[in-house]
Amino acid sequence: MNSLRWLDIAVIVIYMVAMLMVGRSFARRQTSTEAYFVASRSIPSWAMGVSIYATLITSITFIAYPGSAYAGNWSELVPGFMVIGVLILTGTVIIPFFRHAIGMSLYEYFQKRFGYPARAYSAFAFAMGHFSKMGFVFYTLAITVSSMTGWNIYFVMVGTGAVTIYYTVIGGMEAVIWTDVIQGFIKVLGIVVCLGWLFVNMPGGIGAAFELAAAKHKFSLGSTSFDLTNKASIWVMSLYGFFFYLQKYAADQTLGQRYLIAKTDRDAIKGVALGALLCVPAWVLFMLIGTLVWAYYQLSHEVLPAFVDKPDKIFPYFLTTKIPPGLAGLFMAALFSAAMSMLSSDLNCLSVVGVEDYYRKLRPNTTDTHRLFVGKLIVGICGVLAVLVAVIIAWKSERVLSFWFTTSSIVGGGLAGLFLLAFLFPRANKQGAIIGIAACLIFTTVATLTTGKDRVLDLGRFNFPWASVMIGVVAHLVLVVFGYLGSLAFLRNAVPARNMTLWGWLDHRRQPPPAS
Repeated sequence: MNSLRWLDIAVIVIYMVAMLMVGRSFARRQTSTEAYFVASRSIPSWAMGVSIYATLITSITFIAYPGSAYAGNWSELVPGFMVIGVLILTGTVIIPFFRHAIGMSLYEYFQKRFGYPARAYSAFAFAMGHFSKMGFVFYTLAITVSSMTGWNIYFVMVGTGAVTIYYTVIGGMEAVIWTDVIQGFIKVLGIVVCLGWLFVNMPGGIGAAFELAAAKHKFSLGSTSFDLTNKASIWVMSLYGFFFYLQKYAADQTLGQRYLIAKTDRDAIKGVALGALLCVPAWVLFMLIGTLVWAYYQLSHEVLPAFVDKPDKIFPYFLTTKIPPGLAGLFMAALFSAAMSMLSSDLNCLSVVGVEDYYRKLRPNTTDTHRLFVGKLIVGICGVLAVLVAVIIAWKSERVLSFWFTTSSIVGGGLAGLFLLAFLFPRANKQGAIIGIAACLIFTTVATLTTGKDRVLDLGRFNFPWASVMIGVVAHLVLVVFGYLGSLAFLRNAVPARNMTLWGWLDHRRQPPPAS
């Protein structure tokens, strides 16, 4: 494809310099782990909400959502709607509960309920899932940027990684939040640029595009039949989305850490709600972009070149051939910002997990200054390793990525189930939790290896029978059921822990405030 024009390059350079300057502006304030990991719990709710939006809208969203809408319909949007449902059901309880139950790491809660092994496992599962995602984001960003500009893929990965690692290491969580705010607005501008161009330049007018898309059922959210083997079923995608976002809200450090940076419980709830309310319209607009790009090529009768052979390649091709100079650079900056906001957030969260869940256990008598140094070191190491993973994926092909995803999905499954077991069942104990985790790992391994057309293992009628996205749903339920039944077998040696459950929290909320 075409190389970027000088005006587009200037926009990208200005964006990168701005990110470095924001990181440097917060460097001197990172004098404690409290400041570095949770920004001294002083972030306003609106900034927290924009940060959540910026973190959840990744570079994968920029490419995959328009590609999915171009190739099919809007069924991939259904899981995103569940973020609102999960927030309504759990947000007003889980958020204030965690703010009072833990210090800096979400997985501290699992230790209070089930002992340190449960904390170590949950922190490891989180790290595995997010580390694999970081490598994938670096890789997909580089592939997309390279196809649009002709730049060397390794140069893009290393350059993006270097800037992101630098401002995250020196600026801590404050730099992550405020760069997220800037990046969030850049993403909005990127969306507006693309939609504006499509609305103005659509052959036959925008009305013709909507009419054609509606006639071809491009706005459909999928089949309404209750068929768990069909990934395009609204029921399947809703179940998948519900448990995916339940795990996000209840057992994912990237969101849990946002709960802790707000000034008050009310601010935390408002910030999380704002983040969800920003994400859903953004996902809808990315789907709309994909549908309108499809309509544009249908109505213009332009023939796509042979190298644009996959849906994910169409939107980058459209950007480089249709969007004017400067505006294309703005969208490229939005693409970089989508990747970098997620990467910086994950790096800081992995640092929290490394220090709070592991290092303090190994060396409990270290000073806060020493732990701050270790936290910064972990950010740097994890960032370099994520870039290295992306380089290996690009070098050795996506088969490496497929193997890593299989492994991380097996290890990272069931965290929402572990939270439900801990939060809803006072009789659940550490023995039951270990049994539930083991059952979940066994089920997830067998299901992952026996699903799909290219299954690794064929067990005949014992193969996982439903759509692959249902593996995570069932895994959570397996952990809850086996964890609770296992707990009942060890009740004689365990004391119910009502105070660390939903029921204990509700008891606490019903108590009258102390007399002044």
